[in-house]
Amino acid sequence: MPVPFLGRLNPSEYVALVGSFLLVGLEAFIRVFTLALPISTSIRNASDFVDLCATFGYTAEEHVVQTKDGYLLGLHRLAWRKGEEDTKVNSGPKSVKKRVVYLHHGLLMNSEVWVCLTDEQRALPFVLVERGFDVWFGNNRGNKYSKKSIRWSPTSLQFWNFSIDEFAFHDIPDSIGYILETTGQKSLSYIGFSQGTAQAFASLAVHPKLNDQVNVFIALAPAMSPAGLSNGVVDALVKASPQVLYLLFGRRSILSSATMWESLLYPPLFTKLIDLGLSFLFNWRTENISTSQKLAAYPHLYSFTSTKSVVHWFQIIRTKSFQMYDDDVHPPTLLSSPSSNKYTKVARYPTRNIKTPVVLVYGGSDSLVDIKAMRRALPAQTIANEIPHYEHLDFLWARDVHEQVFPHVFDALESFTGAEPMREEFARYRIARENS
Repeated sequence: MPVPFLGRLNPSEYVALVGSFLLVGLEAFIRVFTLALPISTSIRNASDFVDLCATFGYTAEEHVVQTKDGYLLGLHRLAWRKGEEDTKVNSGPKSVKKRVVYLHHGLLMNSEVWVCLTDEQRALPFVLVERGFDVWFGNNRGNKYSKKSIRWSPTSLQFWNFSIDEFAFHDIPDSIGYILETTGQKSLSYIGFSQGTAQAFASLAVHPKLNDQVNVFIALAPAMSPAGLSNGVVDALVKASPQVLYLLFGRRSILSSATMWESLLYPPLFTKLIDLGLSFLFNWRTENISTSQKLAAYPHLYSFTSTKSVVHWFQIIRTKSFQMYDDDVHPPTLLSSPSSNKYTKVARYPTRNIKTPVVLVYGGSDSLVDIKAMRRALPAQTIANEIPHYEHLDFLWARDVHEQVFPHVFDALESFTGAEPMREEFARYRIARENS
């Protein structure tokens, strides 16, 4: 007796039926990516920061600042609204005066991450420009825009011998000093993402005068002393011996082959691999970022940095302390022994000394943020705001980033305007948040 339904078709007809379903599925898959191709492709294929801004009709400036230890850092600037390009901004007594905002990227990134969005209204820099700000962007030594020094070639070991310490002692204060001198302003507002916040925490902690130059520090997805990686095996390896990284990646640039793989792989496949890596290491689902946004932004995600700067993070994770780089790297057993701690102690960044108002905006689903430990290490007046469902990269590229994150930024910028924070400014910020 033939089986109902199954007995009605012969084997070739079953093959045709299954093949039809596969083709329908493939068509739907292609349609999803095709819908996002025009803008995603132009953003994905943009060659640099200036090209990305031009895609949306904005004119960007390029600047170079020399740090006190000889590195040449690339700075970018967006000073003009659309149609305002011929106007002089912050360049003399007869120019238009605008408040200055400085944005700094995270680990393994450059300034492009702020402007590689598929929607103009979700790009924080473009919204800030339209609101009348003079917007500047920093770049760490060693990345795409700062791969030069007056002392060493990027092919040498000496060039890549830097960690978070050098970012804090040189890159941040020297960049801010150049911007204030160029614009003639007394202070600016700092917006950092991820490691860009850690660099500001460290720099403000060790440069008292810098606190007079930064009127408010807005920390998006703040990083100070992460608990560790979500993958147990990798996390155990990190906490056991950061020197493993030197053995795996050498002492120059880390993951320098990433740009090659990005150029070789089919974009959706490259995007999928990035998602898998983020899930494996941090347990991030990246569900708040659209597929088209990933296709556009992930090619701009990676930029060069030193292996030493990543090792520095591993030391911070292992010791659970936001400290300076430990040059005297011991085997784990010796480092962790009570007798060794008696004779050596790596200096912590004195972050409780920060005088600049600090506004934290963090994700409740971000595995890299330990907000309780961070609050203990920061001044008592530090303000913290949680976005419960947000992960780390959502603060750059989420579908609703303009609704979830931007109001916090605008309220802070409008509340803290002077070089010296006053009680009235904190009160004004709290009222603004309540109204928002």
